[in-house]
Amino acid sequence: MSSVSTVNSLLSSTDTSTSSVDISSILAASSGTGTSAIDVTSAVAAALYADRAGERIWQSEQTTLTSQTTALKAIQAATAKLSTDIDSLNSLSGPLAARTVTSSNSSSVTAAAAAGTMTENHSVAVGNLATTASWYSDIASSATSSLPTSSFTITTAAGASATITVGSGIDTLDDVADAINGKNLGVKATVVSDSTGSRLAIISEASGSAADFSITSAPATGTSWSSPSITSGETLGTNSFTLTIGDTTSTITTTEGESLKDVASDINGQSLGLTASVVNDTNGSHLSIVSSDGTMPFTISEASFGYSQAVVGENASLTVDGVPISSVSNTVAGAIPGVTLNLVSATSVVNPVDLAVTADATQISTAINQFVTDYNTAIGLVNAQFTYSSSTSSQGVLGSDPTVRALQNSLMQALTYVYTPSSGTSTVSDLGSLGITQNTDGTLAVDSATLSSALANNGTDVQNFFQGTELNGYAASISSSLSNFTNSGTGAFTVDLNSINATNTSLTEEINDFETNYIANQQTILTAMYSKAEIALQQLPTELAQIQAELGDNTKSSS
Repeated sequence: MSSVSTVNSLLSSTDTSTSSVDISSILAASSGTGTSAIDVTSAVAAALYADRAGERIWQSEQTTLTSQTTALKAIQAATAKLSTDIDSLNSLSGPLAARTVTSSNSSSVTAAAAAGTMTENHSVAVGNLATTASWYSDIASSATSSLPTSSFTITTAAGASATITVGSGIDTLDDVADAINGKNLGVKATVVSDSTGSRLAIISEASGSAADFSITSAPATGTSWSSPSITSGETLGTNSFTLTIGDTTSTITTTEGESLKDVASDINGQSLGLTASVVNDTNGSHLSIVSSDGTMPFTISEASFGYSQAVVGENASLTVDGVPISSVSNTVAGAIPGVTLNLVSATSVVNPVDLAVTADATQISTAINQFVTDYNTAIGLVNAQFTYSSSTSSQGVLGSDPTVRALQNSLMQALTYVYTPSSGTSTVSDLGSLGITQNTDGTLAVDSATLSSALANNGTDVQNFFQGTELNGYAASISSSLSNFTNSGTGAFTVDLNSINATNTSLTEEINDFETNYIANQQTILTAMYSKAEIALQQLPTELAQIQAELGDNTKSSS
């Protein structure tokens, strides 16, 4: 090995048993035949590595603390999730209070129940559904075609009214719809068009008798009168109007399907001194009535001529458990406390709909299974800390942590809880009664059949097991135990994590202080010392040659 290799080998040594480099060894190694040199950087690093032996122990401790923090936070999160499940099972508005309503005839009545509603049966008979009032006009050729001059009044059941006059800016069905909608009468007007033409549809914005409305037309007096135009050949709806000429008054009634020609014939057949005819125009055709002599005035009072009522606004009529109810809507709340009825169709009084309000077994089962799942997650993480690993020859990083050991005891004790009612007996006294059993690894398993049977046949006992008579059952007991760990201010997890963090912070300060106050100074000293030695080694061959020159060749032995 050359002198340079030997020196560099000495300088790069990281034997922690030495606290410095042997300078004598370096000098001896440098007297070889090669060019002498010292790797100053390696020499300094080797010396500092030995000095940092204590620091590496601190860093190892920090690595362990980091692992402990990660593991503890995972257990903390799992325990918090389990605690949330328990609190939900102990809530008066949680899954145990969920209700479902079964209808014997869902095509007539369906229902939904709020959490905590009394579980009982009810009988509902629907006389008639609530209806929304609506009217429609005779057909015009289009939504934008001009209408003849006329006027009509919309009057609501509450007494509000508005008169719409066609003409002078309100000339088409679209204009009429806009005018109606601008009156804020609680009705909505739209134009409906199809292959035969366009109609004005006016519909109440609410259902029930209080939202009903009527349409009347203003009386007209003169020697002639024309109706609004309809598409030629279109029939009329049910309607009526009166004709008064002199002392004679006659009521003309139209029925569904009649034509303008039928109305004209009816008027002409009464010998009123009036002549009625059907006149074709650009919008279709209209009814024309004139005084026969051209001078005798007459009055036409048209209750709603040109408009037909499609639906009368009425309240829903029903009986609930024999009590008569009137509702403006087909969604009925308040007839049964906590239950909202949805009326779909009328029923027979002698064959009412039966509604059964029961606990929602699906939601309850889901909540209980979620509790078991989250319990298994928590206990699995905890037990893993006390499991010996042959590969590492140790247990988990929290194997000696008292918080985790205490949590394990609390979780195990939670399985031994027995519910005893203050009076009487209960079919559900422990987790086993719900089909929940413990596996050999400490986790839980659920027998679905046993749980379903308990929910179907003993729902009240299931709720009492978890909630007790005053929220003092199984859920409250477990929640109290877990709160000792999960409390954000004083819980064991918070205290433990704060302690670990404090230790970690202290070690960081120790390391930083050691690096600043010792290692940095040592690095400066060693760098200067090894640099000086390196220069001396570089000069040594020259000095040896000079000495040999001065002494001469003294290798011959004296005689």
